[in-house]
Amino acid sequence: MIAIASRRLVLLITLAVGVLSSIWSQPASTAPQHREKVEITFPKAQFRLYLLIGQSNMAGRGAIEPQDTIGNPRILRLNRQGDWEIAKDPLHFDKPGSGVGPGLTFAREMLADSEDIVIGLIPCAAGGSSIDHWKSGVFWEQTRTFPYDDALVRTKLALKDGTLAGFLWHQGEADCDSAKVSVYKEKLAALVADLRREFRAPSVPFVVGELPNFRINGTLLNIVFHEAEKEIPNCVVVPAHGFTAMPDEVHLDASSQREFGRRYAEKMKATPWK
Repeated sequence: MIAIASRRLVLLITLAVGVLSSIWSQPASTAPQHREKVEITFPKAQFRLYLLIGQSNMAGRGAIEPQDTIGNPRILRLNRQGDWEIAKDPLHFDKPGSGVGPGLTFAREMLADSEDIVIGLIPCAAGGSSIDHWKSGVFWEQTRTFPYDDALVRTKLALKDGTLAGFLWHQGEADCDSAKVSVYKEKLAALVADLRREFRAPSVPFVVGELPNFRINGTLLNIVFHEAEKEIPNCVVVPAHGFTAMPDEVHLDASSQREFGRRYAEKMKATPWK
């Protein structure tokens, strides 16, 4: 029995080291990433944590403007080294060229109605990833990460300082064909259940962003999102109509991303959480 327990411990340590190594070896964004570390001195209940997950439109590729680099000491992000710092775009570091996503505007909107909380953003989106990459042990070559496992490690690290208050999910561009759409709802429900079980957070809101309407092949997947909203407890869908694409016709431009962040915040505020 001792030998079996020892082998299990070695396996767990090996997995943890591998996940952390994949986080720290990710390609950095082309934008400057050096920011001052912030020490947490406020109560955990006051520090509201939000996990940002999905693929590149959650990570953000919008062009950064001065308004996106204005920090607020009440909005922090967990950087790639696992330290807290004042949040500024780009929040993510999944690929070179990370830019404006919905996260920073979301946090600013969440603060608008409260003077006694601090927002902690945990960026974990992986550009190009399919929902199939959001399972334990699955490696994603483009970002050289294990998206699901890395998100667990980073969120558990953040939970030492704060309280999990919500999941923000935007993903689906990699899963738009009919075969993948047909099984997407079951995979999304399994992902939500896994995350809530891992963090012992059965009622924490899971907020899903639609694919923008310039993605014609995303219509079927948006229908699936709304079906899932009816079946998964505390799951809500954020509308993505009226947005503008960048020249690549894949990514949302910065203005659309800011509006997406406002819509995410509106849905998050309206979703009950204890």
